[in-house]
Amino acid sequence: MYRGRLERDLKLWETQGLIDAQTAGSLLKEYDSRENSFSLGRVLMIIAALLVAAAVLLLVASNWEAIPRLARLVGILGVIWGAYLAGGVLVMRGAERLAAAFLVLGTLAFGGAIALVGQMYHLSGDTFQAMLVWFAGAVAAAALFRSGAVTAIAGFLAFVVAGADWTQSYSSDETVLLWLMPLMAGIIILLVRYTGADRVRHLAYLLLVSWLAYIYSENETPTVAIAIASGGAVAYLLAAVPQSPLHAIARSAGAAPAFYSYLVLLLGLLVLHAEFDDVSDRLVLGVITLGAAIAGIALSGKENGAVRYLGYAAFAAETLYLASETIGSIIGTSGFFLVSGVVVALIAWAVIALERRFSTADTKAEA
Repeated sequence: MYRGRLERDLKLWETQGLIDAQTAGSLLKEYDSRENSFSLGRVLMIIAALLVAAAVLLLVASNWEAIPRLARLVGILGVIWGAYLAGGVLVMRGAERLAAAFLVLGTLAFGGAIALVGQMYHLSGDTFQAMLVWFAGAVAAAALFRSGAVTAIAGFLAFVVAGADWTQSYSSDETVLLWLMPLMAGIIILLVRYTGADRVRHLAYLLLVSWLAYIYSENETPTVAIAIASGGAVAYLLAAVPQSPLHAIARSAGAAPAFYSYLVLLLGLLVLHAEFDDVSDRLVLGVITLGAAIAGIALSGKENGAVRYLGYAAFAAETLYLASETIGSIIGTSGFFLVSGVVVALIAWAVIALERRFSTADTKAEA
């Protein structure tokens, strides 16, 4: 997506005479040479590793009784060590893309080994414990080989670990996710910083959002919802306000910190809509939600498109909701549609006015 937009911008600047064709080609070539840029060969190698790993896992699931236990154990350990050794050698030779495929294969085969050993020797434990060991192995491999691909596997395994405990009522500690989910998210963020797998940071942020959902599911009260919304507001202001001491750190991580904290704020406000039944309370909450939407657009509308569009959506949805709760109930369905049309027109006018303001501000800054 970004490459296509970059290529279009370079062509536009070239036609306007801002840069020459050679410079545009050099800039695009430099972007394509980056490790995190899209590569069809790299994707196909990862898919091949996933298919081979799936074959190993299916062999484990088939319970191949005809093969002696020792042979099974040696075979699965051979796959793991062979894949990791091959990945390490390829990393030292600079073949990062091929190395990623072998490291993914070794990490997934490690999960198969956990299932195989538990199956053969009838070890005690549950799915949660097995997934936790798998996650720890993936984290160790990602850190040892500084692999972005294995960091992504660890990110997905964090959700598997959380889901395994969330759905098991017989877990040894029902409150383990209260500290484990943010801990795993923190580990993934550290791995992202260490390995350079910037896109994987979204998995860590989504895990934190899921953690807040877990907290609310365990305590469905307005107080918890208010705490979640307030926490999201504070986090968003720390990430978005230039005067914040954490603004520089948040900017170094891209647009994600501001977007996800803003998302938490809006989700908390959304939950509060379901908690309050009184019309006056919902009206006050609606005004707060509209204020949050406008604040997001004003603070991040210029530099963070994700927050801007989320703010637009929240503003439009809340305006229509308030119309349906107040005017719509008085004048009936036809009147509601008329008012909704007027409201949407006003929203469109407000959006255009804001965008013109941002454009004017950019022009003044350039001057």
